[in-house]
Amino acid sequence: MSATFPDDQTVVRLQRIRPDLLKLHKALLYSERTVYEQTHGPIANSGEFFRLVTEDEAFSWLRPISQFIVQIDELLDLRKKDAVEPESAAILLEKARLMLKPNKDSLTPLGERYFQAIQRDPKIALMHADMAEKLRGE
Repeated sequence: MSATFPDDQTVVRLQRIRPDLLKLHKALLYSERTVYEQTHGPIANSGEFFRLVTEDEAFSWLRPISQFIVQIDELLDLRKKDAVEPESAAILLEKARLMLKPNKDSLTPLGERYFQAIQRDPKIALMHADMAEKLRGE
């Protein structure tokens, strides 16, 4: 184990951040749904919403967050079978910190659209502030 990472604290931090990341992701999905419906009209049902989230370009900027949550789940699931190196958890925490950086001039759709979501939705702005604080460390 590396001296840089205190025993299991990094893994515990990742476990604690995961539920908040899920809530933020859900809020972003529904915020984007509102934007989508303003242009295209109401989404008929949850099946149609799921299809749009997984296939439509309007929701594509959220897919890196979805995929990242899967990476966290895979690492934490692996922990049930084997010891997870704290370095692996630290890498994911840093990835989360970098991924969740809003930037109106971002070169990636995620950074730019995340910035827009924070600007239009105070709930998302508060969730972002909370997540950013947690990612800086406890």
